[in-house]
Amino acid sequence: MIKFLKIFFAIVFSPIILFFAFILFLSLVEWKPSRIENLQISGNTRLQISTSREISILSWNIGYASLGDNADFFMDGGKSVISSSKTRINENLISIKNFISELDADILLLQEVDKFSSRSRKVNQYDFFMNNFSKYSASFANNYKCIFVPFPFPPLGKIDSGVLSLSKFDFSSCQRLQLPVPFTWPVRLANLKRCLLISRVPISNSEKELVLVNLHLEAYDEGDGKKAQTEELYALIKSEYDKGNYVIAAGDFNQTFSNVDLSSYKQEEGRWQAGKIDVNIFEDDFHCLMNSDIPSCRSLHASYKDANKESFQYYIIDGFLISKNITVLDCKTLDLGFKNSDHNPVVAKVKLEGTLKN
Repeated sequence: MIKFLKIFFAIVFSPIILFFAFILFLSLVEWKPSRIENLQISGNTRLQISTSREISILSWNIGYASLGDNADFFMDGGKSVISSSKTRINENLISIKNFISELDADILLLQEVDKFSSRSRKVNQYDFFMNNFSKYSASFANNYKCIFVPFPFPPLGKIDSGVLSLSKFDFSSCQRLQLPVPFTWPVRLANLKRCLLISRVPISNSEKELVLVNLHLEAYDEGDGKKAQTEELYALIKSEYDKGNYVIAAGDFNQTFSNVDLSSYKQEEGRWQAGKIDVNIFEDDFHCLMNSDIPSCRSLHASYKDANKESFQYYIIDGFLISKNITVLDCKTLDLGFKNSDHNPVVAKVKLEGTLKN
């Protein structure tokens, strides 16, 4: 009888003990970034921006090169956890690189770039971009770093990911600014800790700087996280603009600017929904730019490859905040058909000094 009870309790309580032991382990090894961190800068172009030069900026969430037209994702209602083979990931990376090279933008702001992550088959995407754009100044900031993400099944596993900024112009400094984390323990242990990557570019014959902010704001919170992170973003760019600096913030907001016409994009009930940013907060000092002609993101509830494109769920969540001492010459989303990422790239052309071109 005693032997039976020992076996019974071992069967019942062993999984519970193992679970709590694993939570304890994740707590001990939790990544805890500082509020502000100085980042390493790779490359040295020794070029400076002049106020007479037109500048092109590309912002693109590359979906860790795994969320092409073949992919769905469980967090958006799909079935897949790891969506692509290593071969497909490498194909996506090459296509992304070829497009970026052909576009030849001056500044590249990329989101969801992985380093040896299980979800992207341990392909080091950071090294890939550094090797292929070695003549650019570059800096990388983690926003997701967990030794093992234990959900769902099969689990996501190890994740090491972040945002990458590259520039033909020399970065004088780069910093990572930690944003508010809306998740509490223990959910926080295996979740994103989102940030702003702030890069400063000297301007010829000027004490002012061009301040670039690469961002990827909260996606799966109840709304308070998006709001808090947006307020933090505004506080930063407003303070830089008040100093007389030129400011460009761009990336995946996971929200739509309130000045965007969404009448062409149905919002299907039960699908992931984007938040909304009231542009009245920004408009006195910043151009709030999202192009509604082309969707910047698609839903991942299903593969896109063989889907009905007309009835699919689309979003406009990628764009720019550009200070009004910068002339905006053009801003558009480029339609790549979501072939290699669940996001389309957005591109702006600007010139320092001036007002929005009509």
